[in-house]
Amino acid sequence: MVDPLLFKDIEISDADIEAALKDAFGDTTDRDIMAEAVDGEKVATFDLNTILDAKIIKIVGNEVVLDVGLKSEGVVGVDEWDDPQTINEGETVQVLVEDFETDSGMIIVSKRRADRILNWRRIVETTNEGDTVKGKVVRKIKGGLLVDIGVPVFLPASQVDIRRPADVGEYIGQDIEAKILKIDKERRNIVISRRKLIEEERAKAKAELLEEIAVDQIRKGVVKNIAEFGAFVDLGGIDGLLHITDMSWDRIEHPSQMLKVDQEIEVKILSIDRDREKIALGLKQKEENPWEKVAERYPIGARVTGEVVNIMNYGAFVKLEAGIEGLVHISEMSWTRRINHPSEVVNVNDSIEVVVLEVDKDKQEISLGMKQTEVNPWTTVAQKYPPGTVVEGTVRNLTNYGAFIEIEEGIDGLLHISDMSWTKKVSHPSDVVKKGDMLRCVVLTVDQEKMRIGLGLKQMSEDPWLHAVPERYQPGMVVRGHVTKVTNFGVFVELEPELEGLLHVSELADHKVENPQDEVQIGQDIDVKILRVDTIERKIGLSKKRAEWAAEPEEVAEAEKKREKRATRRGGLGDDNAAFGGGFDSLLNKPEEDAAEQPPE
Repeated sequence: MVDPLLFKDIEISDADIEAALKDAFGDTTDRDIMAEAVDGEKVATFDLNTILDAKIIKIVGNEVVLDVGLKSEGVVGVDEWDDPQTINEGETVQVLVEDFETDSGMIIVSKRRADRILNWRRIVETTNEGDTVKGKVVRKIKGGLLVDIGVPVFLPASQVDIRRPADVGEYIGQDIEAKILKIDKERRNIVISRRKLIEEERAKAKAELLEEIAVDQIRKGVVKNIAEFGAFVDLGGIDGLLHITDMSWDRIEHPSQMLKVDQEIEVKILSIDRDREKIALGLKQKEENPWEKVAERYPIGARVTGEVVNIMNYGAFVKLEAGIEGLVHISEMSWTRRINHPSEVVNVNDSIEVVVLEVDKDKQEISLGMKQTEVNPWTTVAQKYPPGTVVEGTVRNLTNYGAFIEIEEGIDGLLHISDMSWTKKVSHPSDVVKKGDMLRCVVLTVDQEKMRIGLGLKQMSEDPWLHAVPERYQPGMVVRGHVTKVTNFGVFVELEPELEGLLHVSELADHKVENPQDEVQIGQDIDVKILRVDTIERKIGLSKKRAEWAAEPEEVAEAEKKREKRATRRGGLGDDNAAFGGGFDSLLNKPEEDAAEQPPE
C-alpha cells in the first residue's frame, strides 16, 4: 500500500489531468457500438474497439493490409509502427477495430491504439501507485510533459524537479525515472513525479552524508544556485552555503565572477549544524592564508607597488597581491596638498608606489603611505623661510580668521586677521585681501612639526602707534573727522584712513544724550577734541562738546566755573583729568563696560 503522505502536497485535480491528456491524444473514450460483418450467409457480430490478431498481408504505399479473420480485410497506416523498417509480411500483430466501412468493405483498425490498451492492461496489472517507472519525455503539453512509459502518462511541471525549471521543454527527448503518483483506471490516466523520486533519493543520501561528513573534509559538489551573498552547493543529498567571503582571499564583487550553475567544484567543510542541517563551505580555505606571513613579505618601511582597487571618502585601498590589500589614508597622500577626496590624487586601476607604515596581522590590516615616497618639503621650510623673511605669494583661500597664502607649491602660510593692519579694525579678511591677490608678507613663525607658517602683512611697515599716531594726535588738539559708526554708547570717528577714535555718548553734547543718532549721522564730518591717546590699548578718546567749547571762549569760561563748583563740592579742584567728568580712563572704559553693545576689539 502506498503511503498517502508521500503525495500530500500534490494538488492536481482529475479535471486537470483529463484536460492535459485530452490535449495530447484527443477523446479516447471507448465506444460500445455493435457492427455486423457478412461472411457468406453467416452473420457475425463484434464490438468496435475489440482487439484482434491480424496477419500482415502486404504493404501498399503508406498502408499495411491485414487479415483480421473476417471477410473484410483491415488497413492501417505505416506510421503506427515506431520503425516502419520492422514491418514484415506474414507477421502477426494485434490491432483495435475502430470502424467498418460499408462502401469499400474495409475494416478500419489501429495498431497504435491496440498497443496502448495492451500496455495499459500490463501496467495496471504489474505496477501500483508509488512504484518507480522509466520513460521517455515525448513532448510538452498544457501544464507539464507527456512521458511514454509504454502508455502516455502526465508529468506536471511542478513535479519535474525539486526546483521548477524555467522551461520544462528542455527535458523533451530525455529518458527519465519517476514515481507513480496516481492511477485512474476508470479514466485510464496516470500521473507521475520525477521530483518525488529525487526527494526520496536525496533524503537517503542526506542521511548517509550527515553520518560521514566532518569539518575540514574536502568534498566535491555541484553549484545549484548563485546569489549576491554566495552560492549553494549540492554535496549529494544536502546543500551547503559557500559565502562570497569564503570564495577567495582576493576581492570579488559577485560570486558569478568565480562560479556558474552546474559547475562541479571541490570545497572544504568549515562548519556543520546537524540539527538545522546547515553546512558552511569554503574555497579559499583550501589554500594558505596569505596574511600568515604578511609581516615577512611587507616589513614596515618597505617600498612596494600596488593597484588601486577601491576608493572611499577616507582613503584608497591598494592591492599588493591576491588577498592582500592595504589602506592609504587621505592624510597620507600628500605632504602639502589639502585633499578633499582621494579621487583628486588616484583612480581605480592606477598602479602606485607606497610605503608600508603599519601591519596588523590579526585584524588583517596594512596602513600605507604615498607621501612617504617623496621628500617632506617641510623638513627644509625652517631653513628656507626663517622668521623675518619677506615672501611673496597668492591668496589661495579665505576663512573667518584669516587668509591662506601659497608661498610655493604645496606650502601655505596663514595671514591671521590680527596681523593684517595696525590701525584698521578688520571684521573679515575680505576687507583687506581677495582670493587670487598677490601679497608680500613677512614670516612671523615656523612650526615644522605641525607644518604651519605664520605670516604678517602689517609687519611690512612700522607700527604707527609707536611714533606717528602719538606725534600727530596729542591731547587738546581739535581735529576734523568722519563719522563711520553710531552706537548706543558712542560714535566712531575716522581721523585718517584706517585710524578711528571713540567719541563717547557723554562727550557728544552738554546736555544728556538719549540717542546719539539725534546728534550726529553716519557720513557726517565733525570737529572733535582729542582727550587721550593710549598707545598701549591703541585707542583715541574724543570729545565733540569740548571742541565746541574751544570755538566759543565765553561758553568755555562758563563751563570752567561749573567745573570749579563741582570740584569744590567734591572737596577740591583736583586735576584736569578728574574735572573731565570722572577721569579720562572712565571715558575710554565706559563703552567697554557697557554690556549691551561693546566696541569690537
